[in-house]
Amino acid sequence: MSAEPAESPLEPSARRDASFSSVFSQALQGHPCSVVGLADEPQPLPVGEWTRDADDADHHLLSHCEGPTLDIGCGPGRLSARLAELGHVVLGIDVVHEAVRQTRDRGVSAIVRDVFQSLPGEGRWRSALLADGNVGIGGNPVALLRRVRELVDPRGRVVVELAPPGAGHTSAWAELHCGESRSRPFRWSVVGADAIGPIAHEAGLAVTGSHAFGGRWCAVLEEPS
Repeated sequence: MSAEPAESPLEPSARRDASFSSVFSQALQGHPCSVVGLADEPQPLPVGEWTRDADDADHHLLSHCEGPTLDIGCGPGRLSARLAELGHVVLGIDVVHEAVRQTRDRGVSAIVRDVFQSLPGEGRWRSALLADGNVGIGGNPVALLRRVRELVDPRGRVVVELAPPGAGHTSAWAELHCGESRSRPFRWSVVGADAIGPIAHEAGLAVTGSHAFGGRWCAVLEEPS
């Protein structure tokens, strides 16, 4: 996950003074955390799904990555680590220092960086991975995919994990709540498997593959032929 805090219409809170990164770091260290604003009720942050080792469904997702791969919003690195095990050159990026530390602890290269900042190998990555809902980064998936398009080789691809069909496309202000800590608000989007086509098209990409696996969904985006 990666986003810049900003003012929002959410109700004022005396404890809403922590950065996204600091609250997410607490979650990665094992403290219960929830995300508020993306659904009618607070949703537990599924940190256990991110800190475990990659499973068979993850392997199916990663099978669509080709060659050197940039893992955007790598979190604690389970997917970066599996990509490295599969023989890929891989770089994880995340705005959260704790996430990058945990990725490096798995023996994988990772840096603290926002996807909209300058990155190593721009225009030369064969694949870019947006897993675990990271197509929502910044709350504007068209802008995000346009940026990712700059990062991959023109012959490359973007592998995007998506919400279930029927989820459509929504953007909202959200906060992370962890104990008494409240993050400053950030924009986030949810993109369903049924909504990625028009978004990809607006970003200058085409959906060249759609896949369902283990109750999860992804799409492969490439330059139009």
